[in-house]
Amino acid sequence: MNKYLLEIGTEELPYKFVNSGIVQLKNSFEKLLNENQIKFSGIKYFSTPRRLTLIIEGFEEKQPDTVKTVKGPILSIAYDENGNLSKAGQGFAKKNGVDESALYKEDNYVWAKVEQKGKEIKDILQENVEKIVLKMQGPYFMRWADLDVKFQRPIRWVVSLLNNEELKLKIADVESSRYSRGHRFKSDKVEIKNPDSYEQTLFDNNVIVDSKKRKERIVESAKAEAEKINADVYFDDDLLEEVTNICEWPVPVICGFDEKYLSIPEKVTVTVMAVHQRYFPLYNRKDGKLLNRFITITNYIGNNFDNIKAGNERVVVARLDDAIFFFNEDTKVPFDSYVEKLKGITFQKGMGSVYDKTQRIIKLSEYLAQRTNAPLETVKRTALLCKADLVTSLVFEFTELQGFIGSDYAFNAGEKPEVVKGIKEHYYPLGADSELAEGIEGQIVGIADKIDTIVAVFAEGKKPTGSADPLGVRRATLGIIKTVIQKSLDIDLLELIKKSIDLMPVEIKDKQALYDDVKNFFEQRLNIYYTEKYRHDVVDACIANGNALANLKDFADRVEFLSEKIQTSEFVKLNEAANRIIRIAKDYKAEQLPDRALFNNPSETLLWECTSVIDIDKLNYKEIYEELSKAVKAIDEFFENVLVMDKDEKVKQNRLALLYSIRQKFDKIADFSKFVI
Repeated sequence: MNKYLLEIGTEELPYKFVNSGIVQLKNSFEKLLNENQIKFSGIKYFSTPRRLTLIIEGFEEKQPDTVKTVKGPILSIAYDENGNLSKAGQGFAKKNGVDESALYKEDNYVWAKVEQKGKEIKDILQENVEKIVLKMQGPYFMRWADLDVKFQRPIRWVVSLLNNEELKLKIADVESSRYSRGHRFKSDKVEIKNPDSYEQTLFDNNVIVDSKKRKERIVESAKAEAEKINADVYFDDDLLEEVTNICEWPVPVICGFDEKYLSIPEKVTVTVMAVHQRYFPLYNRKDGKLLNRFITITNYIGNNFDNIKAGNERVVVARLDDAIFFFNEDTKVPFDSYVEKLKGITFQKGMGSVYDKTQRIIKLSEYLAQRTNAPLETVKRTALLCKADLVTSLVFEFTELQGFIGSDYAFNAGEKPEVVKGIKEHYYPLGADSELAEGIEGQIVGIADKIDTIVAVFAEGKKPTGSADPLGVRRATLGIIKTVIQKSLDIDLLELIKKSIDLMPVEIKDKQALYDDVKNFFEQRLNIYYTEKYRHDVVDACIANGNALANLKDFADRVEFLSEKIQTSEFVKLNEAANRIIRIAKDYKAEQLPDRALFNNPSETLLWECTSVIDIDKLNYKEIYEELSKAVKAIDEFFENVLVMDKDEKVKQNRLALLYSIRQKFDKIADFSKFVI
């Protein structure tokens, strides 16, 4: 089985580029092989901070030979009046490398069948490898030496092997060879005999090229070290990914610090270790409490870890000393005194200070609390204090801890548990798949905070476009949607948007246009969120009837209900009946109900009797669906026996009014014109 190995050796790559870089490389080579019609069985890929590697397996040695049919000039141009080839015809034959006698006529044109010999794989690779590598994308690409090319970091070596032989090529100014490099402390030159021996050869030189195996080694070895002191390791997924991509030969080392540093909020200590220093915190296995110990993963060969341990302990203690100092300074004054200081922080240009935003959050939270029967006192207190920690020294130093610090300071200040929890949770969800606020205070204040931010961004004309997402508006919108639906909150988002617009501190010339922009944005995010699980047409139909944001719980239930019904024959008939009505009454809007005195066909009377009893103000969408399903036969009979566009204008308008009244009942469920059956 043919195999090709390509290793791009570099100076240390940024950890965020390692994964994206190897995926780009793999996708580019897959595209190259497919475009050149070269079949292959698979591509293995490996990555470390110093190398990106592919092994292409099971490919053919050359492209298949092909016969290509080429269209030439029209016959009147390809041949002269005597039937001989003209210069144009001769040129066509020469250009395509065929004998003139091989040309043939068809559909008033001259044609040629051109045989194309398949290229060998080695030629294709030599022509394209450098192009692929130097076309890779990423942030902060750099130039080096006097070269015009750019890459994430300088390329230092290239290994290129086709089976057991070198396949010579050049990337930037680096000639390929069969020599790789092992661990920095082990070997500068490692011979790779063939692709099959690549992974083991580098392992023998203290490089684990498979990132999955490297990650497994980190987890298993860290757990083994923690076991020695009866502790459990805290593995954050992002931290684990980062550490995996900054080492080639991971070795865990347990370090420690003075117990006095455990007096500051745990979240601060963990953040210092995990986020700032890339350490794995340790917890007591018996009681689950944070220990004054941690594990650092070293990229080291040897047995003497004294210097490594001392260096890491010195660094973490310096950071923790800062944290203790800031904590002590912050807690010298009452926590609620920080609210007034928010006047010194600008929320957004033209939108006042964070203090002003806090006052708007309070008003919106009060409105939502009344709507949801939430405890007004704790909701308002949470809203007042939710941003207070932004002016504390500890949050200034550790900005990622906003909310968490406020929660701890509120606890120390003796605030009610609901308020303490709500201050932290009002920022939830922190990411697309993060947990939602559990307490009603966090839910209400979080929604108020997010809607204020969203409307403020739109009011300033800075709505998200492309990759730009000012103040995380997309995340905030999805956070509101998920919280309202999953926590079953009775909140009319349309009314909430209007109230938030009214509270904006700037003059808004066209409130309706702003409302429409925000509403449409919410509907777009709702659509994206729900089409991850449900059919596009079902989601579109349930949004298009205009009721989705007014009652998200109802929307979610309708999507679930219709997703099941759409598979049935009953739905197909109902949908067909609905669309017959929609097509005729599409742009019609009746001011009043039809007049029974103008009915002159039994089918009109039957249809009215079947549908007038469907009270959309009293029945839910399931009941409306069942009643409309019963009326399908009457709808069909109506269209068979009645001409809607009657010559008598009064009769015509009355029949349109009848259809309009029925369409309103369908619209209560969904916009049936959106379904794709």
